[in-house]
Amino acid sequence: MVVDKASGMTSHDVVAKTRKSLGTREIGHAGTLDPMATGVLVLAIGEATKLVPYLTASDKEYEATIALGTTTDTLDADGKETSRADVPSGWTSSLDTALEEERKRTMQLPPIYSAIHAKGARSHERARRGEAVELDERPVRVIALEVLATREAGRGLGATVANDALDVRMTVSKGYYVRALARDLATRLGTVGHLTALRRIRSGTFTLADVGTTIPLVTAATRVLPKTTLTETGVAHARAGRRVPLDDLGTNDDGEHAWLAPDGTLVAIGRIEDGSGKVTRGFRY
Repeated sequence: MVVDKASGMTSHDVVAKTRKSLGTREIGHAGTLDPMATGVLVLAIGEATKLVPYLTASDKEYEATIALGTTTDTLDADGKETSRADVPSGWTSSLDTALEEERKRTMQLPPIYSAIHAKGARSHERARRGEAVELDERPVRVIALEVLATREAGRGLGATVANDALDVRMTVSKGYYVRALARDLATRLGTVGHLTALRRIRSGTFTLADVGTTIPLVTAATRVLPKTTLTETGVAHARAGRRVPLDDLGTNDDGEHAWLAPDGTLVAIGRIEDGSGKVTRGFRY
């Protein structure tokens, strides 16, 4: 199920509300959105929870607004202001260089207000207790990053613009924090910054056009994984958790595939290993 998360709700709030509505606890989600953020949140229900690792691994696309000159402890508008700094005049002329540096990024330091586990607790829990939190950089990838608009304080057309700000659109890998982009991009521009708006417009192959729809399990699986069709004999082996001979597998490709029965039913997720097919995750039928 694809929903458009409202601002002010946590991703867990959405899951809890859906659990109550559908009468099942077998619900997970494919990638946390901060309370301030809105947009695409993919919920996995029942057997579809087995797809969560593949759904969360997909890249995500966002649109965000970054305000320059002030920053907060959480690096977004929900946090408490922690510092101010002048914004250099003509900062827009340095923007291309700053963006290019971000596009080259391979490691990122996450915000301390995050769900990352640190010394037995969530990082944000320790930070709110006033504990010193140190996190390691994590591997990330910036697939695309572009500026949609810029606004310079006091230089608006027909009206005074209160703050320097920019709107960006980006496609990034799993594990990338857009709040950290606000921090790091502002630093490159010689100031400080934080997010004032964040909207996820795509999660893997799921977009805002999918909002409000319930997607069949087999459709979701084949949107995140390549598919192959087993023979009836191969289906029997897979259902029993046995190795599937290559002749019954329908593919010689490496990597995990969604294994379908001849009638199109999702049987399992599996991969070729040691000369035959091995079930990674089986599905009830």
